[in-house]
Amino acid sequence: MDTSKGNSSDAPGHTKFTIIINGRRKDVSAPELSFEDIINLAYDNNPPSGPNVVITVTYRAGVKGAQGSLLPGDKVTIKDGMNFNVKATDRS
Repeated sequence: MDTSKGNSSDAPGHTKFTIIINGRRKDVSAPELSFEDIINLAYDNNPPSGPNVVITVTYRAGVKGAQGSLLPGDKVTIKDGMNFNVKATDRS
């Protein structure tokens, strides 16, 4: 099964992936995304911040069925249809 979708509006050979973040579809072209990239996608480049805010990122349906969590600085290889859950909590 092909895990990528071509997009004729992009440059030839450019791959686009559709991923799901917190139940919302997002189209990305990077074959790999970082913890920070996923957070920015989840919060439309305006993530919650503050001294007590902790953000967790988990994923499933990755390459070869991979699942797990990401920590700051981590990266994950993207697969079409991959699911991410991003949650911000306040440790107050």
